[in-house]
Amino acid sequence: MSSSNNPDYDKDQFLYPHASYHGEVKPENLVFNANLQEFAQRVSYTCNLETAGKISPEEAYKQIKRSWKQIKQSRKELGIGKNPFSTEEESEETK
Repeated sequence: MSSSNNPDYDKDQFLYPHASYHGEVKPENLVFNANLQEFAQRVSYTCNLETAGKISPEEAYKQIKRSWKQIKQSRKELGIGKNPFSTEEESEETK
């Protein structure tokens, strides 16, 4: 079945859009990019819920902070931004 005839596909594309990746193609970069896009989508939804009065500003802040911690942990676990050939001191200086 073609994607244009599948209403679930159209709904998913609308709700969860994904941009094409143009960076350095490495598994960890692709995973982080997907996580980053998901983070951006969650932040957008949270902002919209707060703007519409569905959640309080404090709840929006908590949700965004939780999402930020998750993306930060993802970055750390995937080693994004680390130079595998640098020394430990150099890595600490760049933080």
